[in-house]
Amino acid sequence: MEIQTCGKPIDSLLEKVLCMNILSSDYFKELYRLKTYHEVIDEIYNQVDHVEPWMTGNCRGPSTAFCLLYKFFTMKLTVKQMHGLLKHQDSPYIRAVGFLYLRYAADPKTLWTWYEPYIKDDEEFSPGSNGRMTTMGVYVRDLLLGQVSGMGHFKYLLKWVDSSFVNFFSRNAFFPEFIGFT
Repeated sequence: MEIQTCGKPIDSLLEKVLCMNILSSDYFKELYRLKTYHEVIDEIYNQVDHVEPWMTGNCRGPSTAFCLLYKFFTMKLTVKQMHGLLKHQDSPYIRAVGFLYLRYAADPKTLWTWYEPYIKDDEEFSPGSNGRMTTMGVYVRDLLLGQVSGMGHFKYLLKWVDSSFVNFFSRNAFFPEFIGFT
């Protein structure tokens, strides 16, 4: 069974400039050779060292991670495949790409159900190219709150999520300005 999506066409899930750069990149065109979910996971394992949208340095093309994320968009992942990504033990970047897939493509009403089991996940990794470490739980929280580069603002999601999401974050002092909001 496919993941319940937000219903947007895949070329409108990411910001337009990023999407156009992904589709025109030589690296993305090379990804056509990857036919299976497992081949894409192997590529993430071997090639991804950060999950920012853009490459660093003077060459400002789309990042490897976001090209592979877009490849997953074209594959329309199943619930079983998503669980495999989120629980993967070989690389935190495999997991992070799974969380990004959900943040961009999943029906916003389902995000809390997907993210809640991982909100206190203590696996450490560096989501950015600067090498600064954080936990997967903090990364997931930041995806939900729209505090990751290129993400929509949290209040857009707020109208879709149930009160358990708001109550959890209020109880745990993640955003005190929303305490009592239900």
